[in-house]
Amino acid sequence: MKRNNYLSIAIVLLSLIRFNAIAQNASKNDLLLSVSYFNNNNQTQYLVAHTKCKIDGKFQLVPNVDVSFYITNDSAASNFLGKATTNEKGEATLLIPPAAKSEWIKSPKQNFEVVSKASNLYDETKANTPISKAKLKIETSDDKKITVTVLEQKDTAWTVVKGVDLKVAIKRLDGDLNVNETQTFTTDSTGTIAADFKRDSLPGDAQGNLTLIAKVEDNDNYGNLTVEKTVPWGNKFEYSTNYDRRTLFARRGHSPIWLELLAYSIIVAVWIILIYLIGQLRKIKRLGVQ
Repeated sequence: MKRNNYLSIAIVLLSLIRFNAIAQNASKNDLLLSVSYFNNNNQTQYLVAHTKCKIDGKFQLVPNVDVSFYITNDSAASNFLGKATTNEKGEATLLIPPAAKSEWIKSPKQNFEVVSKASNLYDETKANTPISKAKLKIETSDDKKITVTVLEQKDTAWTVVKGVDLKVAIKRLDGDLNVNETQTFTTDSTGTIAADFKRDSLPGDAQGNLTLIAKVEDNDNYGNLTVEKTVPWGNKFEYSTNYDRRTLFARRGHSPIWLELLAYSIIVAVWIILIYLIGQLRKIKRLGVQ
């Protein structure tokens, strides 16, 4: 009899554990994972993983997801590049380490894979992005003409590529400014585009320098490529400050003289009136005593 009770309790516990596991699996959402390749100025290369999830019919960014990056399709330890955790924007960034050089130089085409760690909310998810090695070359002339060439590595040689869309702009603090009214350029049969600089009188640095940037964004074959070049096509920026000058919005003690005289005159006038009123009240009180 006691053995049957123990057996019943064990069956109930196993059923509860199984039910909880099924409930947890049923409540898990599908994590949408992707990875992008970036090559900045033909020097810095890095990967960005993006995580999002569809909740209540809307896509939402997913933070705090641990992801691992690999080179090639094989998620082996030898191909491991590093780990990162997504931020509040659902993005995790990883610089491609020098240790990946031996695998990187094996082929002009590469594939990067990202794997998200399983959790109570999401199952393990994988995503990859194949890319062909490419770079940009930018040249300028004295008459403010810009030439950008797209090159792709084939075997051991670099060949020009036609039909690639790219943008040419000037780097600014609040975003890139196109060099003219054309938003996007497409490379011709020689793999180049030509753009005229039409942003005259644009403020530069102290020497009048501006930074040109040419970029390929979210290309299916090459990912994201950028190249920069500094040119003396801007106006010299001369920094000036009113910190020690008397201005209307200056710091304390540096307001205009006329404003200080006005403020102090009002304060003195108010106190004179108050003192006069107090004197009159004392006179009235004395008259009442008499």
